[in-house]
Amino acid sequence: MKKFKASVVMAIVLVVGLVLAACGGGSSSSSDKKESSKETKEQKISLLESSQISTMDSVMATDTVSFTAMDQVFEGLYTLGKDDKYELGVAAEEPKISDDNKKYTFKLREDAKWSNGDDVTAADFVFGWQKAVNPETGSQYAYMFDGVVENASDIMTKKKAVDTLGVKAIDDKTLEITLERPITYINSLYAFGTFLPQNEKYVKAQGKEYGKTSENIIYNGAFKMKDWDGSGDTWEYVKNDKYWDAKNVKLESAKINVVKQPSTGINLYTKGEADAVTLSAEYAKQYANDKNRISVPQASVFYLKFNQKRDGKETALANKNVRTAVAQAFDKEAYVKNILANGSVATDQEVPEGLATLEGEDFTKAAASANDYLTYDVKAAQKAWEAAKKEVGDKVTLELLSDDTDNAKSSSQYMKDQLEKNLPGLTVSLKNVPFNNRVDLDSKSDFDIELSGWGADFQDPMTFLDLYVTGGTNANINYSNKEYDALITANKTTDAADPAKRWDNFIKAQNILINEDVAIAPIYQRSLSILQNPDIKDMYRHNFGADYSLKAAYVK
Repeated sequence: MKKFKASVVMAIVLVVGLVLAACGGGSSSSSDKKESSKETKEQKISLLESSQISTMDSVMATDTVSFTAMDQVFEGLYTLGKDDKYELGVAAEEPKISDDNKKYTFKLREDAKWSNGDDVTAADFVFGWQKAVNPETGSQYAYMFDGVVENASDIMTKKKAVDTLGVKAIDDKTLEITLERPITYINSLYAFGTFLPQNEKYVKAQGKEYGKTSENIIYNGAFKMKDWDGSGDTWEYVKNDKYWDAKNVKLESAKINVVKQPSTGINLYTKGEADAVTLSAEYAKQYANDKNRISVPQASVFYLKFNQKRDGKETALANKNVRTAVAQAFDKEAYVKNILANGSVATDQEVPEGLATLEGEDFTKAAASANDYLTYDVKAAQKAWEAAKKEVGDKVTLELLSDDTDNAKSSSQYMKDQLEKNLPGLTVSLKNVPFNNRVDLDSKSDFDIELSGWGADFQDPMTFLDLYVTGGTNANINYSNKEYDALITANKTTDAADPAKRWDNFIKAQNILINEDVAIAPIYQRSLSILQNPDIKDMYRHNFGADYSLKAAYVK
């Protein structure tokens, strides 16, 4: 997804500025501890995000902040619990699965309700899923249904009607799903935001306003949203008394404020006004030995995206030698050590370590054994650059797009310094804009290079490698390779039931993407370094999907 969540997006901020704050927590003074104890009884916390919500329409979201917000207030068939284990959500029990592993029949909870009192029904899933794949909707995440739910691909290409999608309401509380093929990671999708239900009657009544403010939404999750105006920097989650499991939800409310400056977050923590803060490089070093520092590895990879066509014209990045030179001209090890300093690790691959294994071997290790990956190499970069200058000219200017947070700005400056130093004749102009602006520019392919990232939506290499197929709606770099497309398509169709063949196809596809075509240049796999008050309990952080869940959280 565009987390930075492209989308993907993994869409996506450079470093998530998550701060959990229980009023009065975080300080070591006795007076603050008494105040913390008092606030614990009220079960009220505050959270800081590093960017605004882009939308609360589940079929339109592409970024982590939006998906994380949805995770608190909506619920699908499954949810992610502790240690990323799947737990039953609206589904009352595990489904009945056909012998060919293609048909799933779910019984829904009788007491599952929307916040307006309506029952959550099988028809709500049918409506939400059909809306997602309907080409008139324009959902960038519709691709997640492609080759997964029966007829989704033909619907998305207007070959079949929307109502032929393989999802049916047998009755109000019985949902039947027919897949195109057996999907080993299907529960990952059932728990993901794009697969959430929507109340058709309510959504149609709201029309174009649905999902744009907290007043234009109804909720079926543990919390409701309050005081979100669609573009502001504040909102609140309040306990949903209509939620089927409300008796086990301990938090009464969670206030959210968007804070882009790392110094602001650390100040809240040190003043006792925040219970946790995600550390930027400066503070990660400063608090390296703090007993309350925790590290949260994530299945998220950041990289440079090379856009080959802008405003209908080829960019300098349409030249492979230019892309190859840029991809090898920055020191990613120094970057993660000196700029991030938060436990993130340099990587030469798009698929993150720890996401997928076959017979006990991690995908990244298998891919590294099969292929030599492009990495930091000044001599190789300059050789490609000299060849590039003969083809595109001695002077090249490229714009680097990124967010406007402090971390994003320092990262952009680092890349500019490295590229201009190692590639004489290259000028890099920086464009740092608010997150929502970057998402918009990305969707229009209105950039040369973008400092971007993607977090896993589900536990399979497909969640990363499917982004780059011809005509995909999340990469936006005007890249196309028929052999690459064929490998990804085979993994959705002819090779879907052959794990070994599928594995080999993914390895070949990633090699084409990064080493042969140099469509992107991987930089690092993210890890968050967080100072957290130990009184915050059971706030589950996730390796894929939403960043965190609050359903089980409480203040001790």
